[in-house]
Amino acid sequence: MLFSALISLLAVAAPALAQDSFVGTWSSGSGAVVTGSGFANPGNLSFTYPKNTGISYSFTSDGFYEIARYRFSSNASQPNCITGVMNWVHGTYETQPNGSVVLTPFGDGYQQIQNPCGAVSNFIENYNDTELLSAWAVYAETTGQRLYLYSYDGSPLAPQNLVSTTPNMLPTQRLRNVTGQVASSSGSSNGLNTQNALAVSGSERRWSVESAGLVGTVLAGAGVASLFL
Repeated sequence: MLFSALISLLAVAAPALAQDSFVGTWSSGSGAVVTGSGFANPGNLSFTYPKNTGISYSFTSDGFYEIARYRFSSNASQPNCITGVMNWVHGTYETQPNGSVVLTPFGDGYQQIQNPCGAVSNFIENYNDTELLSAWAVYAETTGQRLYLYSYDGSPLAPQNLVSTTPNMLPTQRLRNVTGQVASSSGSSNGLNTQNALAVSGSERRWSVESAGLVGTVLAGAGVASLFL
């Protein structure tokens, strides 16, 4: 009897699977970070800084994607040394038979890293890592449709709300030539700029989303989505 009641409760609590496609533009948290021309300008390697941190993913129906990410990370030993990272990349995606998704960049992605305590406090570098989404799901919840993505190791990314069913993206082609060195730009809003930035080549840093914001876990076995705000 108790087991039957528990199953009934889980069935009521579980959100409905909304669709079998993630096409559109999605954004986490308050929706401050959104892909498209309002976030990155690859032509001059600049960013428009959102009011809040977050992530945004866009997918087209014919195999293109774009990612915008903005985060801060703290240093426990030096609380005043807060690192800010702006990250933009786009390219093509391919779904795999096991449900995973491989994201392959065009090669023109970049990111800006600001660390007031670093030897170089502010620089821009290439970012062109191929990424793996091990799983994904879209659920219809009280706030609307929500996208859940999982990293290569199964860890959840911040859940994202649907912004638009029409993808909001920059042109789906390579937008700048990358010859091994990324030239720094100067001037930006919100007090974050790339003056005295280091032009780097060769090694490229890997993006980490471990502190991107909201964390969502989909319990596939029970069909329940648990949100931790």
